[in-house]
Amino acid sequence: MPFIFTVSPDFTPDHLSGWYIFNTWLQKQTDLPIHLEMYNDFSKQREAISDNKIDLIYANPFDAAMLVREKGFLPLVKPLGTSDEAIIAINHKNPINSVEDLFPGIRVAYTNDPDVQMIGMILLEPGNIEANNIKRVLCDTYVQVAKNIIQDKTDVGIFLAEAYDNLSNMIKKEMKVLVRSQISVIHHSLLIGPELIAKRSELQSILTNMNQESKAKSVLESLGFTAWQKIEDEEMEFMIDLMDTLVI
Repeated sequence: MPFIFTVSPDFTPDHLSGWYIFNTWLQKQTDLPIHLEMYNDFSKQREAISDNKIDLIYANPFDAAMLVREKGFLPLVKPLGTSDEAIIAINHKNPINSVEDLFPGIRVAYTNDPDVQMIGMILLEPGNIEANNIKRVLCDTYVQVAKNIIQDKTDVGIFLAEAYDNLSNMIKKEMKVLVRSQISVIHHSLLIGPELIAKRSELQSILTNMNQESKAKSVLESLGFTAWQKIEDEEMEFMIDLMDTLVI
């Protein structure tokens, strides 16, 4: 039976092929039968996690907390120099220039990306915006969030900063950013499940040395990364504790 590898559904679509390239590279380096299984949404992926079908996952911070605390996963690596940040954006024609000028009752477009939702709602607090006084517009992708803003179907959009930055210039010029978070210690992580725990040290060594070899570097570039950095257990626990604090 192959080991199942999956990626949080909030990855940038431009990097879809990169994950397949990475999976093939990883199979060759480890000589392990690793199969990449992509899920279109969080609910289907979490169902697979609940059924113990996942052995390796590039997880968003919210799911990482659950995987470590409830499913016995351990951290491997994170992309060097990256963190999960959120952006609040509006239509470029909107006269509002700060979150403080927003008002309860606004229409907020977002995706089912829990950590980005959480950070986004924290960013909206200075405008007296809370979960119970907005009109929610759930979107499948960040491109749809942008379209809702541009077409005036919503007043505000919550974006993963990386996803916003990777939108086309044509789309971004139709919007303006009110605020970008600067938390810096929340990040996606590559986690290893119980069935692969014995390979943890080997995988960490292989991954953290990827940027030392030209072909492996090109694989990293296909993911939009420059290198992998080892995650210590204490660092993961700190991030999980911070997530718990923010949720409260």
